[in-house]
Amino acid sequence: MTRFTVNNQPVQYRMDPKTPLLWALRDASNLTGAKYGCGTGDCGACTVDIDGEAVKACQTTIGAIEGSFVTTIEGLSRERSHPVQLAWLAKNVTQCGFCIPGMVMAAAVFLKKTRNPSEDDIRASITNLCRCGVYPRVVEAVLQAARVQRGDETIEAGAAPDTSPDDAARRVPALSPAKP
Repeated sequence: MTRFTVNNQPVQYRMDPKTPLLWALRDASNLTGAKYGCGTGDCGACTVDIDGEAVKACQTTIGAIEGSFVTTIEGLSRERSHPVQLAWLAKNVTQCGFCIPGMVMAAAVFLKKTRNPSEDDIRASITNLCRCGVYPRVVEAVLQAARVQRGDETIEAGAAPDTSPDDAARRVPALSPAKP
């Protein structure tokens, strides 16, 4: 039995220790934010935080991370209030959304280590692939998230995920339906 912590919850998997972490998360824990993209570790759609490192979950076996702490996109911030998540929304990074959880996790880990990144630092460190080509907006969002983490800027959070559309429109007038 393999034991480690996922999103601050102890887990034990009765799976072959050679099972890729991605499948344990998706199939056994129903944490489907990390995506299966290439299966070779090249695309980064499956990126999670393991003990403070951005790791490709498709290339990491559960046996190799015994005793580790894993954070997935679901555990980054339940309220979606992490600076990277807020910046992604503010900069309209998301298009199709498939790669976004892995990119957000890569950016969150990167910003834990890099307080004041340059555009070149970001491009060199966040190598996730995106079919939609959102790379310029990713750079802008990571720069903004870094400013937020340093306390140089704030981003107004949108409505919480469980907020009804009517309540969201009352709290954030820009979300009100257009009137003819």
